[in-house]
Amino acid sequence: QVQLVESGGGLVQAGGSLRLSCSASGRSLDNYRMGWFRQAPGKEREFVARIRWSTGDTYIADSMKGRVSISRNNAENTVYLQMNSLEPEDTAIYYCAAGRSDVASTRSYAYTNWGRGTQVTVSS
Repeated sequence: QVQLVESGGGLVQAGGSLRLSCSASGRSLDNYRMGWFRQAPGKEREFVARIRWSTGDTYIADSMKGRVSISRNNAENTVYLQMNSLEPEDTAIYYCAAGRSDVASTRSYAYTNWGRGTQVTVSS
């Protein structure tokens, strides 16, 4: 089992930036694809970005392209989500998730391990 812990959330003004971190432990991530999702109050969980650990291949949700990037640090077993030009609509709990490497999905059910999330609040 992979354990995931998110950090880096907080309160930021509109137009600002945040870098979220997801620290993984428990087993090697070589066979995993890591994803970031978010969930705003009263809304469904939404895919943000994913990265295949073994190759570094990334995919960003169309709605987030140009403002978000995802990366990994192999030595630290950490995945990052860099978010720029934040808007109040980006306010949500952001979750890190791990799924099978051979499944490239934007659906939450394709990810088997989840962190507890980190709150991002963007003020106008």
